[in-house]
Amino acid sequence: MTTEQKNQTIEVLKEKFSQYKNFYVTNTESLTVAQVSKLRRLCFDKAVEMKVAKNTLIVKALQSLGDDKYTGIMESFHGVTALMFSENPKEPALLISSIREEFKTDKPLLKAALIGEDIFMGNDSLVALKNIKTKNELIGEVIGLLKSPISRVISALQNRPEAAEAAEG
Repeated sequence: MTTEQKNQTIEVLKEKFSQYKNFYVTNTESLTVAQVSKLRRLCFDKAVEMKVAKNTLIVKALQSLGDDKYTGIMESFHGVTALMFSENPKEPALLISSIREEFKTDKPLLKAALIGEDIFMGNDSLVALKNIKTKNELIGEVIGLLKSPISRVISALQNRPEAAEAAEG
């Protein structure tokens, strides 16, 4: 790889890290070609961008951004690394889990994930990442909570005995 190609890769990675607030660091080393192809297809279908790059180039891209939020994740760049970028914080976790279920394996391994400002380290974090609430899910819950008392008041008003007598008369 020439110096120019390395610089291009660093620029592309910097763009991705700036564009997305969420990314996963995975190890896809022991996956078969069929498994990697399936993972890439699922990523494409779910609007998750998957990039494979040398660890040194990833580290240089993160360091050049000069943001302290990346310092805790730096130790996860070893071995084969595939990055998964997504607007939805839990979509990559769901994809990793579905590949594991389909092929009955514990791969790909989750090395780390950066969700907003929070860092999740290690493969054990996958369960927590799958259960993260998305912005839309949280908004739906808040609307449901706000709607609930109003629904009870309306229901109580409709079920009052005087209302039932007035309707009959």
